Amino acid sequence: MLGGSAATILPMSLELVFLGTGTSAGVPMIGCDCPVCTSDDPRDRRSRPSVLIRYPRPRKSNPRPRKLNPCPRKDDARPPEVDTPTARGTSSPPMAMSGLPTPISDPQSLTPKPAPWDDPQVAAGGAAGADEERVCQFLIDTTPELRVQAIARRMNYVDGVFFTHAHADHVTGLDDLRRFNAVMDKAIPIYADRATLDRLAQMFTYIFEPGRNVNPTFIPNLIPHALEAGQEVELEGAKWTALSLRHGRLPVLGFRVDFAGQAVAYCTDVSSIPPETYPLLENLDVLVIDALRYRHHPTHLTVEQALHEVDQIKPKRAYFTHIAHDICHAELQEKLPAGVFLGYDGLNVIC
Repeated sequence: MLGGSAATILPMSLELVFLGTGTSAGVPMIGCDCPVCTSDDPRDRRSRPSVLIRYPRPRKSNPRPRKLNPCPRKDDARPPEVDTPTARGTSSPPMAMSGLPTPISDPQSLTPKPAPWDDPQVAAGGAAGADEERVCQFLIDTTPELRVQAIARRMNYVDGVFFTHAHADHVTGLDDLRRFNAVMDKAIPIYADRATLDRLAQMFTYIFEPGRNVNPTFIPNLIPHALEAGQEVELEGAKWTALSLRHGRLPVLGFRVDFAGQAVAYCTDVSSIPPETYPLLENLDVLVIDALRYRHHPTHLTVEQALHEVDQIKPKRAYFTHIAHDICHAELQEKLPAGVFLGYDGLNVIC
């Protein structure tokens, strides 16, 4: 088993793991001694926002080769190829328009752990230590704490990475993907809109234009795929749909994932939802949505606004993320309506 402890994923289940739930400054914030920043409640300690989406891998999939505790050798310090997945010899699924995913037959089951915090659909613990041959893992955003988040969750591989937008708190952990390359001995596909891919290329020239590097270096080996809002991509039996959202005046993406009759949507860094996106948010088991603070903010939803969106979208359950130090977890959670929860770092949500 690549990873460590057993996973909490249930047979045929879609799972979302909160790697980080904080605002761009994180919580605690530097130089702040407010009650939340000095809180002893671990749910008030929030790294930058990111989630891991997990679901059983179709048995027909070819598991990638695995190496135990690999370290980069001298000959690993070479620029990555920058051509197509076919030229690389990778089994990364191509982007394609598709319908609903085909149900998996006879999935291998993994034992769930007890659920804390009075929510029977939630489990905490080392869920990301699953066997790579049995469970897909897709990351949404690469935060500055990606290395710490991955180690904490025993997340030793990723099948791909989706980006919501190119703000620093969502992308500056990109370099840490090279460690997954070394563990898996495989390139990693990344998915984002064209504006985000262009910005990543500007920010990380040494990754996307390795020919300009003075020395051969150990850098991430990535396969970029451009997405458009509304586009569907089928990956390992699940349908991913890119959602159009607004972060102030900036267009950003959210993501809906449908797998085996279950559906989850992740909408961080959002201040408004365009009308055309609401039909793509129907019939959700789980909605994760931005709820920065109580006071108005020009580029994020407030708690009241987030509750209004939950009332409109009507998911079975909703979880708030991108939470600032204005919010004390214990104080707000007891005031939220039934079916609405504050996310916290390390929380596993099972559909």
